[in-house]
Amino acid sequence: MANNVKLLLVDDNPMMLAMLQQALAPLAQVTTSSDTADALLKAVDDKPDLLVCDYRMPGMDGRQLVERLKSRPATASFSSVIMASKADIAERLSPQDAADDYLEKPFFLKEATRRIKRMIDRIALEKMAKTAPSDGVVRGSLAQMNVIDLMQSLEMGRKSCQLTLTNEGDKCEVFFVEGQVKHATYGSLVGDEAVFKVLRWTGGSFQLDFEGKTDKETTQLNTQGLLMEGLRLLDESQRDAAGEAEPVAASAAAPSQPAAPSTAGGHRKRDEEEDVLLDS
Repeated sequence: MANNVKLLLVDDNPMMLAMLQQALAPLAQVTTSSDTADALLKAVDDKPDLLVCDYRMPGMDGRQLVERLKSRPATASFSSVIMASKADIAERLSPQDAADDYLEKPFFLKEATRRIKRMIDRIALEKMAKTAPSDGVVRGSLAQMNVIDLMQSLEMGRKSCQLTLTNEGDKCEVFFVEGQVKHATYGSLVGDEAVFKVLRWTGGSFQLDFEGKTDKETTQLNTQGLLMEGLRLLDESQRDAAGEAEPVAASAAAPSQPAAPSTAGGHRKRDEEEDVLLDS
C-alpha cells in the first residue's frame, strides 16, 4: 500500500516513465510528467516530497528543474534523485549540485526501485515523526515498514533514538546514535546477535523514541554491516533448509530421479529474468 509520500516522476521517454510509475506506485503517491516545464507547474501547484527526474530533457534539464524549485521558498524543501549517464554524472554533475542522489543510466528497474524506496521510507519516517503525539513517540506497523527498511531509514536520516520492536510477545530494543546501531537486546541476546534475530520480522509493531538513549555499546558492526551480515545469514539458513527438504521430496516422488531445483532458487532465477534494463 502506498504511503503519504508525494513523488513527482519526470521523464520524456514514455517507456521509462510508464515502467517507473508502475514500479513506484505501490510505494508512494506518484504524479508523472513528460517535460520539465509541466513538472515545474505541477510542483508549484502541489509540492512533492520527492522529485525523480531525468537529467537530459528538452529545454530545461533535470538539474535546472531542481534548482528552480529549490530557489522558491514555497517549494524548497524536497528530496531529489536525478537519472543520468555515467559521463554526465562525472562531467556535468557534481556533489555540490542540488540533487540528493543520482541513478546512473542504464540501470535495472529493480535496483532503481530499491534505491528510490530507501528515500521514500526515510521521508515517510520523517513525516511520521513530525506528526507524532505529544509524548514524541512514533508508532507504526512492521507490515507497512519492515525492520530492514526502518534501520536503513534511520541510518540515512542519521537519527539518534530507541527503536522498540514487538512481535507475538517477543521484544527487541535497538539504540541508534546518528544512524549507527550502538546497542541492542533481544531476550538474553545482546549486540549483533540481537539485531540478526529480528531482521526477518515483517509482522508486529515498532516504536521510535527520539529521546531514548543508552551509554552501552554492544554491537561490533555498523548499521550497513549488520544488515548485510544479517541478510547473508538469513539467506544461508534458507538455502540450508531448502537443501534439507529436497532429498525427502525427491525420494518420495521419484527415487530414481535427480532432485528438482529448490523453490527459493527457482524464484530468484525467475525474478532475475523478469528484471528490466532501462536507458534513455
